[in-house]
Amino acid sequence: MHIHAIHRRYSYSERLIVLGLILATWSCVNSSNQEQATDGSTADTPSATFVANPQYVEKQDVPILEIGAKAPDFTLPGVDGKFHSLDDYSSAEVLVLLFTCNHCPTAQAYEERVKNLVSDYQDKSFQLIAISPNSPLGLLYQELGYSDLNDDYKDMISRAEYAKFNFPYLYDGDNEKVSLQYGPVATPHAFVFDKERKLQYQGRLDKEEKPGALQADDLRAAIDAVLAGKVVAVQTTKVFGCSTKWGWKTDYKEKVDKEWSQKAVSLEMADVPEIQEIMKNEGSGKLRLVNVWATWCGPCIVEYPDFVILQRMYGRRDFEFVSISADKPTDQEKALAFLQEKNSAVKNYLFSKDDKYALIEAVDADWNGALPYTVLIDAEGQKIWSQQGQVDFLELKRKIVEHPLIGRIY
Repeated sequence: MHIHAIHRRYSYSERLIVLGLILATWSCVNSSNQEQATDGSTADTPSATFVANPQYVEKQDVPILEIGAKAPDFTLPGVDGKFHSLDDYSSAEVLVLLFTCNHCPTAQAYEERVKNLVSDYQDKSFQLIAISPNSPLGLLYQELGYSDLNDDYKDMISRAEYAKFNFPYLYDGDNEKVSLQYGPVATPHAFVFDKERKLQYQGRLDKEEKPGALQADDLRAAIDAVLAGKVVAVQTTKVFGCSTKWGWKTDYKEKVDKEWSQKAVSLEMADVPEIQEIMKNEGSGKLRLVNVWATWCGPCIVEYPDFVILQRMYGRRDFEFVSISADKPTDQEKALAFLQEKNSAVKNYLFSKDDKYALIEAVDADWNGALPYTVLIDAEGQKIWSQQGQVDFLELKRKIVEHPLIGRIY
């Protein structure tokens, strides 16, 4: 009913009732549409409303799909904001499902080769779809030491954009229902299907992890054979990479988290020469990240736990996080209590003087003194990144992982 007709035919109170009924009906329809989008029951439904919800999965044997088997169906959310189904790609003569992820150094080593392959075969009847099979629940911080990202859905979107993926990238981390049917043992693991969607090849992309050594030769050979209607010469190969993080691999994560929480946390006093030595970073052979903070600094308190996570991510590599408290020397117990609460099992220092300007000069002459202050120093003592105020941790992680001392691959 048109709104002007309501005004002509009904009294004020009646109009309110009619309008209320219209709004209630619209709300129900809109709610139903939102629920359908969240379910992802249709492949063209936008997944902007999709909210990832990783679940514990019962431990089970996961066999690898056998050569000649039909491709199990799927409908999964992609980083492009849509749901993708197997039938969406029915026109392709060859379909490659590549099980890969964000964090694995081997997976990252092959990203350029995958993009090159997709570009090289773009004029052929071919489609490659990447699927992340990992449950974010079981990933340890220590396993993220070659990456700036986790394997959750939002981080997949970030990785695809940053690395300029030219292929669909789908998330199966909630219950791994799809991946369990294919059986990828590691990332990356490729599955090549023919027009009838029967498996013709499963295994590695090639035998050399080092970028530039090969160009996914084994995978290309399989694709070429299927396009030519021939039997793939070698239909199965072993794969190398990070093991699939199934949703039952949570016990070890709990164990490691508990061990970290039980580590001793200390706070040492440091004067000007000692602060200067920290900033010189002589002899460590590591990237050193220094954060100056205080218990009375709100932004410092909010972001501090993320610095501890960085230590847990990169601490097994050539990296260390050092904290310097700008609290008064008389507040040592207060500062220590905060560090213990945040499980800051790193090198923690408290400036031993009341002269904060002396601290500023000892840390960095370019720093004007506002807290928090964070600086990344290389093994030669050169400042390679700094931030006054709260940190963009994605930017910082990329600075760390893309530095020659660290790197994304082995």
